[in-house]
Amino acid sequence: MHSFSRNLRKRATITLIGLSLLAVASLIFSGMTGSVSIPLSEIPPALNELLHGQASTLAATLLDLRASRAFAAFVTGAALSLAGVMMQALLRNPLADPYVLGLSAGASVGALAALMFMYAAWVVDAAAFGGAVAVSMMLYVLARRDLRGGTAAEAGTSQLLLTGAILSSGCMALVTLMLSIAPESRLRSMVFWMIGDLSGAQMRWMPWLVLFAALAFALRNARAMNVMALHAEAAATLGIRVGVLRKGLFFVSGLLTASAVTSAGSIGFVGLIVPHACRYAVGPDHRILIPAATLAGGTFLMLADTLARTAIAPQQLPVGVVTALIGAPVFLYQLHRLRK
Repeated sequence: MHSFSRNLRKRATITLIGLSLLAVASLIFSGMTGSVSIPLSEIPPALNELLHGQASTLAATLLDLRASRAFAAFVTGAALSLAGVMMQALLRNPLADPYVLGLSAGASVGALAALMFMYAAWVVDAAAFGGAVAVSMMLYVLARRDLRGGTAAEAGTSQLLLTGAILSSGCMALVTLMLSIAPESRLRSMVFWMIGDLSGAQMRWMPWLVLFAALAFALRNARAMNVMALHAEAAATLGIRVGVLRKGLFFVSGLLTASAVTSAGSIGFVGLIVPHACRYAVGPDHRILIPAATLAGGTFLMLADTLARTAIAPQQLPVGVVTALIGAPVFLYQLHRLRK
């Protein structure tokens, strides 16, 4: 037993150190890459300028802009990936992702309404967050019995999924209506937001606070999530407060999704393929899976955004297009491997 625990800790340490180093390397690569490249030798002096509150050289100015966007991409990808892990644990469904319950559709209604009426950027963010929270509250009121838990994890999740699908359909109908009546001058920004775009993303503290709080909650409940995943019917008899855990997973994953969608729009596939890839690589133990998926999700979206802004530079692609083009074949490959 002690040998198993030591091996688990060793595997977790190696995995997390490797993913952390990959994240740092991706951040440096993102800062170097763009329409105007920055040589690696110029990164330390440019970084020193930024640390002293100066940006007098071209390298420092470019690094400042790219670093802000890269950090925004990392926190968004990490939030989506962590939300995906928690949503899959909540619904006990490997196809679940952060958007499955319609929160992104609610955020889209709020954000697109603000964009259509040309409100300020902070109003767009507030409207997106409010739309996601509103759908989350409606979903909880309509399907709260499904979140209480009980004997078969217990009553299943059919009511929760069905209610989320109906709310999502209603919100998407409103989105379609707004897109059909919006002036042409505003359609481009509305479509880019729908696809997922980081071109206007800035370094903000609130998404990081949400991510760290959610990560602390998830790690604290990792053992309970393992028990609920493996022994759903007997989880309550094993001392797991199933109802409390399910409600916590629902609200925390919803908050993560709302934070990510507010920052960057509806970026797809990150919360679906990254948890699957990490589960395939490190196993289903949530004590390792949760931090691994968080680091991997942030790194993946950071690299995808670097590709989005450099593939056809100086023109930039919405990062949601890149994640979809990468995510669809990767997910099909994962399904093929699991089937074999």
